[in-house]
Amino acid sequence: MMRPERVYIIRHGQTDWNANGRWQGIMPVGLIDIGHEQARKLAAYLAHQPIEAVYCSDLPRAFDTAKALADVHKLTPTVDERWRELHVGIFQGLTRAEITLRYAAEFAAMHDDWLDYVIPEGESRRQLQERAFAAWQNAVENMSAGQVAIVSHGGTIKLLLMRLFAAQAEKLDKQELANTSLTILQRIPDGWEIAALATVTHLEEAIQAEAAEESAQEENRPQTYF
Repeated sequence: MMRPERVYIIRHGQTDWNANGRWQGIMPVGLIDIGHEQARKLAAYLAHQPIEAVYCSDLPRAFDTAKALADVHKLTPTVDERWRELHVGIFQGLTRAEITLRYAAEFAAMHDDWLDYVIPEGESRRQLQERAFAAWQNAVENMSAGQVAIVSHGGTIKLLLMRLFAAQAEKLDKQELANTSLTILQRIPDGWEIAALATVTHLEEAIQAEAAEESAQEENRPQTYF
């Protein structure tokens, strides 16, 4: 059985809660227009890659991003709740400022015990890390596909990468994961390597193409002199 040789790990597109700085956790928040557009650009960017399977969280923002990619490959996303974002419990729906105002003690405790503190009514980052790693193993060790894509959430992706590349954990913890950012892992003889980390080339190329088209239209527009 051929195991995946390349894995594309993707954060979901933008939501209004992203834009407003609200902690989403496992809330079923959907994409806004810009998020759908980001997902379409990502799908177009990866359209010619031989992706044979797409895995995703069941939360709408991840599923809709995954579906845009899966559609161009004529696939159906495989939904797995283990790819969900961190369950932030009592912090869900609040901004950082609101959290520190309402739950100062709990917020401080979370920072003091960053990995193992269980957020009231939620979970710890270690619990998230363990479920994400289990989902990872299922995707890359038990499935016969040459290239696969995983669409998940910022916290989930970061903690998974910190588990897979423990020696780089400090650097990875500081890495920003933008909406629809793309991380590519390549199999090597003794495990995996990061071939690309949190790139947004698909968005940058689209912006450049749009600017070039606007420039061309401007050059072809009849000049009027006053």
